[in-house]
Amino acid sequence: MEQAFCCEREVIHEDVVAEVRGKLSGLEEYAELANLLKLFGDPTRARLLHALEMHELCVCDLAALLGVTKSAVSHQLKMLRLANLVKPRRDGQVVYYSLADDHVRAILEMGFEHIRE
Repeated sequence: MEQAFCCEREVIHEDVVAEVRGKLSGLEEYAELANLLKLFGDPTRARLLHALEMHELCVCDLAALLGVTKSAVSHQLKMLRLANLVKPRRDGQVVYYSLADDHVRAILEMGFEHIRE
């Protein structure tokens, strides 16, 4: 039988609990963080973001690259744009997308580093 990873007796370290409690964020921030991480939780969006990490691409490029419809790409890009993860750039009649900033790149890099260790 596998050993339970739980306290065998009830002990509350009041000083540590008080210290950590003072450093926790408000519930609204945790809700925002959870929503941000959900956006990375869809394989299509994750691939889309990874592709945009490598190069600025338009909807048609992304649809061809990922093997999905332009409509599906547009839907995912809208979600990512509203979350400030990607940004558009218009060049005539074509709209190109790229990552919004280096934070998005860092999240992707850390995620890949974590799963590959």
